[in-house]
Order: sequence, then structure tokens, then C-alpha cells
Amino acid sequence: MSEDLYAVLGVSKKASSDEIRKAYRQLAKKNHPDLNPGDTAAEERFKKISSAFSILGDDEKRGQYDRGEIDASGQERPPEGMYRRYADAASGNSYQSKSGYADFADLGGAFSDLFGDRGRGPGAGRMPRMRGQDARYHLTVDFMESVTGAKKRVTMPDGKTLDISVPAGLSDGQSLRLKGKGMEGLGGGPPGDALIEIKVTPHAFFRREGYDIHVDVPISLPEAVLGAKIKAPTITGDVTLAVPKNASSGKTLRLKGKGAPRPKSKGQKTAIRGDQYVTLKIILPDKPDSELEKLMEEWAKKHSYDPRKGMKGAT
Repeated sequence: MSEDLYAVLGVSKKASSDEIRKAYRQLAKKNHPDLNPGDTAAEERFKKISSAFSILGDDEKRGQYDRGEIDASGQERPPEGMYRRYADAASGNSYQSKSGYADFADLGGAFSDLFGDRGRGPGAGRMPRMRGQDARYHLTVDFMESVTGAKKRVTMPDGKTLDISVPAGLSDGQSLRLKGKGMEGLGGGPPGDALIEIKVTPHAFFRREGYDIHVDVPISLPEAVLGAKIKAPTITGDVTLAVPKNASSGKTLRLKGKGAPRPKSKGQKTAIRGDQYVTLKIILPDKPDSELEKLMEEWAKKHSYDPRKGMKGAT
């Protein structure tokens, strides 16, 4: 009978995700091989603890385990009667437990067919080689690190660290796969992978849509009316931007190739970048200006116009 994963971590089946994570960290730290050199018992406990957390620490897998869809090793449970059919084919005899599954003790012949000599003889009962479970982690990076790339370090629940290269252009919610950095395999099987889900924190004024970057840039009333050369921020530094004459607030200018880099395709030497879109916002002086007010009054008497004429009849 497989060991109860909740018992391995010393928690109840009603334990919250935080309680499971806390229990795992405490047990993993206590039994970690690096802290118990030469202690084979501690090493085995550490493997069991890590294997248990790889399932109970994942909400989806925990649900599958609770419903009996996967076993303690994370493998899918075979349909009812599957082992009985193997036993019938191997020896002509069958046994079915109360749970509806054949007893492993009666399946030597069937497992010999499946796994070779490991099903009988000196190696009988030994678990077949199985790949380790994938380990899932979350990594928070700031906006600029996500678009320009960064070197980050992740501390795993067992105290070990992973050095990660965050590629330029990565977006919120994407995941990185580190092969062989997951849970240890069983029966000498290869380790699983580490899956790092990226969370990107918002920027103070940049916004991202796909590989394009959007930013609002304030301009003064004279710059809007007369046109001007201004400094505009991009993710790679400030650039000089030409504001055309008579520019309305909300007018958008495009800076080609100033967006986030796209992933390189095979044989591609340089990354193709998205664009940056600069939306102009006319900002008036902080304090009322009597001279400006007088100028506008005189101008309005001779140049009246309705900026909302297109909205008439909309309601």
C-alpha cells in the first residue's frame, strides 16, 4: 500500500496550501542531505518529503490525488480491473482487492512481462525507473528586467538556489523550463524539470501590449501649438521626438523598433523588436496665468471652434 502523502508531511487532509508549504520547508531543511552527510535514512526521508510536496504543493495534482486519480508517486491510476487482466494473462489466476484493484503481491508474472527481470528474482518489488516530478516556482521581476533581460536567483523550498537567466522580452505569466532541476527521479530515473512562472510588476509609466510599448508623454501648450523637439523615454533610453505643429492632446506618435524584443527564430542573429507608441498629453501650467487667460479670450473671439461637434446626437 502506498504511503499517505499527508502523513509524510505531517499535516491533515484539510491543511491549507500555506500549511503544507510550511511543513515541507521545515521537514526538508531538517532532512536535507547536505545537512545530514552520510545519513542514508535522512536522505530517504528527504526524497519522500520532496515527492509528497511535488503533489500536495500543486493544487491541481493535490485534487487529482485526493480524488484517487493519481497515486502517491504522481502516476495515473489504471482503470479498474487492469491489474487483474495482467494477472490473468500472466498466470491464469486473478485476485481483486476490496478497492477494485489487483494486489501487487500476486502480479509478479505480469510485472516481469512489463519490466523484465525487475519483476522477479533478486530485484522483485523494486520500483521501475520513473522520471522525477516537475517543480513549480514563481519569480517576480520588474518591468525593465522583463524587457531587457536579467540574471536572477530563486531560492527553492529546500534551501537550494537556482541561478536563472531571464531572457529579454519575457511577458507576465510566461514560464521558463530548467531541465533536470526538478524533483529527483525514483528507481534511478532522471530528475524532473523546474518550471518558473514569471510575474512582472507594473512600470510607473510604460505599458506593454504584446511586444509594443506604450507611454504617455506630457507636452506644454506652446509645444502643442508651435511644434517642438522633446526628449521622450524608451526602454533603452531617451530619444529626441519631433512634436508636429498643432498637435492635439491624445495624438499618438510611433517609434519603430523601440518596443520589446521578440524571441529569435532559428538562424536569426538579432532580435526583431516591437514598436513604441507615444501618446501626447497637453498639460497646462500648475497655477492660473492671467496673461494666458487674456490671450485665450482674445483668440477665442476671432477663432471659435467646437472640439465636440462629432459627439452631437450621440445620446
